[in-house]
Amino acid sequence: MVKFLLTPRDMEFYNLFEQDTSNLVAAAEMLVDLFDNYENVEAKASQLKDLEHKGDTITHDIIQRLHRTFVTPIDREDITLLAHSLDDVMDLIEAAGRTACLYRIAQPTERARQLARIVARVTHKLNEAMPCLRRHDQFPRIIKQCVEINTLENEADDVDHAALAELFEVCHLDACEVIKWREIYDHLESATDRGEDVANVLEGIVLKHA
Repeated sequence: MVKFLLTPRDMEFYNLFEQDTSNLVAAAEMLVDLFDNYENVEAKASQLKDLEHKGDTITHDIIQRLHRTFVTPIDREDITLLAHSLDDVMDLIEAAGRTACLYRIAQPTERARQLARIVARVTHKLNEAMPCLRRHDQFPRIIKQCVEINTLENEADDVDHAALAELFEVCHLDACEVIKWREIYDHLESATDRGEDVANVLEGIVLKHA
């Protein structure tokens, strides 16, 4: 018999988390498009801001619902941590696009494009994992996605290190350009770090409820 984590009246927590990861995917894909097709940058950055606002609303709804709910489907601290960890990923995705727009960079580097694509892959993994929280028999799929997210985070570290090395090897870049790109790279790589944080929370929930 399939064992469920919660009664139907509590399902809204899972609905909200799934909305959140779906919104993350939309933002990450928008960021990939911003870097791959570097035109209408201000409009794309504005769309990223709108998606961030949507994410903030979802986070607020989760926390407000938590205050109103006596019996929660998973530990209260895990709900809070999961909501804020997802929000951190969104903030960094938006920051990467906003910074590129604000600094008026001429063209994205190939390393920036690579990092944006890794961020998008992480969000897709989170989006695939989140619905599996509803059913114990789907927990192994969560672990699988978490392992793959860890691999992606390591890949992002490697790309980030290579990007910084190349940045200092390009002799024609002035100090301002170096500072701009270091900040953009930091936002992108940090987004994968925070994505791994979400994966760690999910894995912890699985271990508690397995």
